[in-house]
Amino acid sequence: MHRRELFRVLAAGAVMPALNSSAMAMLREAQAAPGYALRTLDAHQNATVIMMTDVIIPQTDTPGAKGAKVNEFIDVILTDWATDAERKRFLEGLANVDEQSTALYGKPLVDCTPAQQESLLRAMDEEWVREEYIPKPHTTGYQKRDQQLSDSFFGDFKRLTLVGYYTSEIGFTQELKKVIIPGSYHGCTHIGDNKL
Repeated sequence: MHRRELFRVLAAGAVMPALNSSAMAMLREAQAAPGYALRTLDAHQNATVIMMTDVIIPQTDTPGAKGAKVNEFIDVILTDWATDAERKRFLEGLANVDEQSTALYGKPLVDCTPAQQESLLRAMDEEWVREEYIPKPHTTGYQKRDQQLSDSFFGDFKRLTLVGYYTSEIGFTQELKKVIIPGSYHGCTHIGDNKL
């Protein structure tokens, strides 16, 4: 599976457990290396992404999306995996978040109170769920989809947040309690009086 194919699977709403080990490995490669320098997001966009991901997956007894540096994962995806049109659409969606925030609260989302931030993101989530689950007219024939990201900014943002978090070291080992390299395999071992 190539990056672009995997990205299409994610955009279609595939859930993490449904992904095979090679797909998971590829997604882990999209995690930014220590000392990563942003290549697509500017400082304000990055602050907005950090705040939004932190509202979606806050810190609890394990670090949240901010601690897992999901913002850097999103920057890698936008830089290396997305097409120019998809990147542009994503960044326009991010700018639209500030437009909505300014219309409601008179300031960009990062300058709002935590209650205002959560309220706006909940409203965006509810709108996305309505759009996602409203039955659509049936179409005939196969429609090829060249774009990987959908037309819903918040849906894509939420998916990228979840994938970025659960493929990070923190999300994978601390939250899911998974082992990246499992322990040794002991095949036919002696258990009691029975040999396997």
